[in-house]
Amino acid sequence: MDLKAKIRRIPGFPKPGIVFRDITTLLQDPEAFRQAVEEMAAAFADKRPEVVVGVEARGFIFGAAIAYKLGAAFVPARKLGKLPWETVRAEYALEYGTDAIEIHKDAVLPGQRVLLVDDLLATGGTMAATASLVERLGGVVVGIVFLIELSFLRGREKLSRYPVVAFIQYASEDE
Repeated sequence: MDLKAKIRRIPGFPKPGIVFRDITTLLQDPEAFRQAVEEMAAAFADKRPEVVVGVEARGFIFGAAIAYKLGAAFVPARKLGKLPWETVRAEYALEYGTDAIEIHKDAVLPGQRVLLVDDLLATGGTMAATASLVERLGGVVVGIVFLIELSFLRGREKLSRYPVVAFIQYASEDE
């Protein structure tokens, strides 16, 4: 099945000049969702991840399903102030300003093999910050998987230290 055909294109969201790639249409199709999870899980199954970290919020959808499929633990990486216990935090640059991502300080143990998951790779800042958190806790990032990559934003460059797989590519905003 062509998963790219299941992604809805929404021009002007969340602001003029942006084209939002809406995955809800893919999620509404059980076969497409199943295929996406199967392919994303298979990409790093041979690396035997013990923990899957899903990045807020759509990364939770795919991350939890991938963790289940791989028999791994699931850890949510959340925006600042959303987790209830002691956390470690990493800040990252946005187009205008900064943001932060957190995980619980006991979410990843030293030496654990960790797969990072999100739905979309844009500039790479959020995922680079998440990888830094995992490594600060002593985890080993065995790979990063995305459903979609906006390759024209060159986010993969910020993740060049890691194996990265994305299944749907957009080479331009117009695609």
